[in-house]
Order: sequence, then C-alpha cells, then structure tokens
Amino acid sequence: MEVNIGVQNVAREIALETDASAEDVAKAIDAALSDGGVLRLTDTKGREILVPGRALGWVQVGESEKSKVGFGQL
Repeated sequence: MEVNIGVQNVAREIALETDASAEDVAKAIDAALSDGGVLRLTDTKGREILVPGRALGWVQVGESEKSKVGFGQL
C-alpha cells in the first residue's frame, strides 16, 4: 500500500510503502487526529514513521501500481 503524507509547513511530502491495509492506515490516521496523538506507520523495510497528529496536512492512501515495461496489447 502506498501512503503519501503532507506535513504542515514542510515543502516535501513523506512517501512510503507499507504492508498494512487501507483500513488499518485509516484507523491510525483517525486515532492520531482525534486524540492529538502521533501517526505511527511501519514501512515494508521495517522502519517506523512517526508524525504528530496536529502537524498532518493531508494523507493520500492508495494501492501501489506496478509500472508496465515493454510493448503490450491493450
């Protein structure tokens, strides 16, 4: 699952791949926003990303799509 996170007052976004489902990511975002807590996600390499809930600008959650290489038929 591909997740892009926009942080307030920061020009670059945080992009990560995670094995968590979209539902699990949405629950983590809701918890961070409602409690004023911390958004805590683990990427596919086992690294943990922590973002304060009050600093979240936006979050985009979507399936990672493998790019196609070569010539194919439509």
